[in-house]
Amino acid sequence: MSASRRQLLKGAAGAAAAVAASSGLQAYPARSAAAATGPLHPEGTTLDTTVRRGPAANAQGYVRLVSGAGEPHQVRSDLGTKAVAGREARRRSVLAFAHLTDIHLVDAQSPARVEFLDRYNDGPGDPLLFAAAYRPQEMLTTHTADAVISAVESVRRGPLLGAPLAFAICTGDNADNCQRNELRWQIDLLDGKTIRPDSGDPAKWEGVHDGDATSYDVHYWHPDGPPAGKTPDLARTSYGFPTVKGLLDAARRPFTPGGLSMPWYTCYGNHDGLVQGNFPQSFQLFAESTGTVKVVGLPAGASPDDVQRGLTKGDPSILPALATGPVRVVTADPERRILSRAETVKEHFTTGGLPVGHGYTAANVTAGTAYYVFDPHPQVRAIVLDTVNPNGESDGSIDQTQLDWLTARLKEVSGPGHDKLVIVFSHHTIATMTNPIVSVDSPSQRVLGTTVRDLLLQYPNVVLWVNGHTHVNRVTPYVRAGGGGFWELNTAAHIDWPTQARTVEVVDNRDGTLSIVATVLDADASLSYGGRTDSPRALAALARELAANDWQERSDARRGKVEDRNVELLVKAPFALSTALPASRPPAAVPAPGSGQLPRTGTGLGLPGAAAAAVAGALALRWSRRTEAVSARAEPAPE
Repeated sequence: MSASRRQLLKGAAGAAAAVAASSGLQAYPARSAAAATGPLHPEGTTLDTTVRRGPAANAQGYVRLVSGAGEPHQVRSDLGTKAVAGREARRRSVLAFAHLTDIHLVDAQSPARVEFLDRYNDGPGDPLLFAAAYRPQEMLTTHTADAVISAVESVRRGPLLGAPLAFAICTGDNADNCQRNELRWQIDLLDGKTIRPDSGDPAKWEGVHDGDATSYDVHYWHPDGPPAGKTPDLARTSYGFPTVKGLLDAARRPFTPGGLSMPWYTCYGNHDGLVQGNFPQSFQLFAESTGTVKVVGLPAGASPDDVQRGLTKGDPSILPALATGPVRVVTADPERRILSRAETVKEHFTTGGLPVGHGYTAANVTAGTAYYVFDPHPQVRAIVLDTVNPNGESDGSIDQTQLDWLTARLKEVSGPGHDKLVIVFSHHTIATMTNPIVSVDSPSQRVLGTTVRDLLLQYPNVVLWVNGHTHVNRVTPYVRAGGGGFWELNTAAHIDWPTQARTVEVVDNRDGTLSIVATVLDADASLSYGGRTDSPRALAALARELAANDWQERSDARRGKVEDRNVELLVKAPFALSTALPASRPPAAVPAPGSGQLPRTGTGLGLPGAAAAAVAGALALRWSRRTEAVSARAEPAPE
């Protein structure tokens, strides 16, 4: 959840520039953009065709989606590395992978959610923390995720050179409210295991979208229409939303997702570790999530600012105060329990996919940490950070222990004879790692994005930082004093329009330069749901249409600029690369020195060797069988 979906960020763009300026670095030097040529496999990507918002279909401005022209790669040389003529004929693939981020699987029936606060961001004024507490499409997030995962699986290779995607990585906010059932949906979606995206009463929907007459509220979209005698909701009367009878029951039906046939890794995001993405975990919130009482409005005399301050500051009186407001009784569900960081990490070892743990290790479980490394290629080191501040608020930072660990991991792969290219993964961007909050339980000073950036700039072999959080397609260059630097690649979310992911190819141009080639993928769903709710793909098509019409999001701001979407990012090669190994080779495990961690592609956590071998064999067989209104704002806010 964002500090606000609709907040003008003084741009993440402006913030990034300010971050760079703080040390005399130029985050946004003059950029050069020109169309590149010759991708081998553009089909299934936005190189071929794009999904766009069409013209208004009614007087309230509700739009349908249309097909638009494909967008070629834009060549960017912001780091001072120029494109050398003839590179198309001599370059080769080093590594290709898929980037998924901000999936936000929502248990839209959970009593731990505060949808009623979202309405205070519908009009003008300073936005609140709760602007992502409600979305009209939120009951369909599992279907949306399945469609985006299907797009990755359909492509299965880098579109520029055709190298197989070696892995996929989810850079955080996989769950929306750090609940166990949300996390299980994510793991099972990627593994291709049947899920039932439902909670509470298995016989009916219990949430703000239903037709319960006693709690009916016009501020939410009710797909079945209003209860008898009630006024139609604002989504229909003011914003032109349709009536979709039976949608809530259709959204709850079990279905079997396609899953991924490649290894997948994960990152920890603020929605994975904080309640509603903003608030520290507490016993009271644990009880709220699994209980029977759902607060549906503010107590008499309370303001949204009072609630925001109380929750942010951890005021123990705020939850009892909220309970004096209007409530409805719902069915309790223990699967809604809030997970700690250690519990979230451990859950990834219950999987049918590879690697067991999805990057997390036994050492992570023991230490309660969520950062790790893996080597997806003999000449590439992947470093996955945990940028969530457990003390609260949506933006991130790390602690000194993690900074020391990061420094050690960089030193391991920097120097003659053991140099590797370094790609960093995290949930937060540099510009959103601005959270210094400490607490009694975690009093150590927090390390902000500028410090991490400056450390990475000391290592010429760091070429790329991949992240999410902002729900926007954006590319930011960070220039090293004396030349060179690294690129930051930020990809839009699954949950919000434009509902996208990316492929990323690391390419050796064999002329002293590398190209980072990023290509956007639209969700694998029809432009229209056609009035149908009888399949996951139809529901995903409807979800994307609804996201494009969210009344706090009626713009294309999150698509980013053309030079932030399909791009070829040039960077100086820090050392001479040897012949690349096949990108389809499963990434190798990299135990931290002295950690005693279990092999990531071996036994896993508590999994007997024979069982692990059986899982690996089954997956090998599977692989072989499968060949915010934002228009008036300059930038949407991070989530």
